[in-house]
Amino acid sequence: MMSAVESGRDDVNPEAAAADGASTDPTARPPQEAAEREATVESEMDAESSGTQEEQGGVETPEAGVEAESAAAAVDATEEAPAEAVADAPAKAAGKASGARKASAKSEEEEHRWYIVHTYSGFENKVKETLQQRVDAMGMSKDIGEILIPSEEVVEVRDGRKRRSTRKFFPGYLLVKMNMSDAAWHVVKDTPKVTGFVGTGAKPVPLQAGEVERIVKQIVIAAEKPKPKLEYSVGESVRIVDGPFSNFTGQVEEVNQDRLTLKVMVTIFGRATPVELEFLQVQKP
Repeated sequence: MMSAVESGRDDVNPEAAAADGASTDPTARPPQEAAEREATVESEMDAESSGTQEEQGGVETPEAGVEAESAAAAVDATEEAPAEAVADAPAKAAGKASGARKASAKSEEEEHRWYIVHTYSGFENKVKETLQQRVDAMGMSKDIGEILIPSEEVVEVRDGRKRRSTRKFFPGYLLVKMNMSDAAWHVVKDTPKVTGFVGTGAKPVPLQAGEVERIVKQIVIAAEKPKPKLEYSVGESVRIVDGPFSNFTGQVEEVNQDRLTLKVMVTIFGRATPVELEFLQVQKP
């Protein structure tokens, strides 16, 4: 068939030409069929896209694996924690109880202070013995602790022999370490031969820590090195009872309390000679 151009005709029908062209193009489709085809293609593409997303969602990425492991570890720790807590509970409870006992003991120790108790002079030892018996009988050992009579050991020479005796630092007083409660106050105050506590008015005043340390140190030093019972002064006459100058009489020229020695001027062959002697080597005439 010849086209309109080849025939040279000008009166060609446009609609017929369009129909003729459509029939000759094998890929050409009607508008409705093309629309349906496009809808089908889009539907298939959506389905493929959805399937791809589902497959991607099913793939376990490294980050997802780490998160899964962390979550599993947290679950395991949560499941095991109660068992470990139950196993450690007795030990923890015992530790808390021990700590509470130590804190309580420390608190009680801090509440105990040293107080000075005044007694009849010469009855210090008897008061200490009686007070200790009252504390034991009344169950007051938690409130009333140590009872101390500050004293030192002294040495004197009698008839050429050394004799040891005890000398009190504070005659007529003793120290009591106690928790000053009403009951404890009455136990001490009502002890026979006790006249009262040392303090301002009716309120007992505890000793300061420095005062207690000084008294204790004095007791320790006295125990390590006993002192002679008698003391001497410069210008005093003494008789030598021990050593090469025994039975000589002299005059004290110097006293050394730290070394417990004397320098005594002794007349030998008509000449005054200084002789150094220990306290225990001389006596007062």
